[in-house]
Amino acid sequence: QEEIEEVKDEGNLEVLFNSLDKIVEEAKNREEPAWRPSGIPEEDVRSAMVPYLLKHRSYLQKVLKEKEEENRKVAESVLAGRDRIAELQQLIQARKHAWQ
Repeated sequence: QEEIEEVKDEGNLEVLFNSLDKIVEEAKNREEPAWRPSGIPEEDVRSAMVPYLLKHRSYLQKVLKEKEEENRKVAESVLAGRDRIAELQQLIQARKHAWQ
């Protein structure tokens, strides 16, 4: 008996047993059965991971759209800059010919 009390004290078993009793009491009021692993880890993990992955995918799609829009604006800016350079080169050539 003394050893049992010592083990209970060392492992804080009384608190753990009280916690277990509380869980059992809460489970009595549940109408739906508790979740049990299927034995196939891939399926068990899927139920937890799919919502997270879908949320992450939607975030990545949003970021991708933002980056694509940013890239489109930069590409337009580069093209406008190239057009301006071409105009300036033509202007330089025209003034060069006029000067000669």
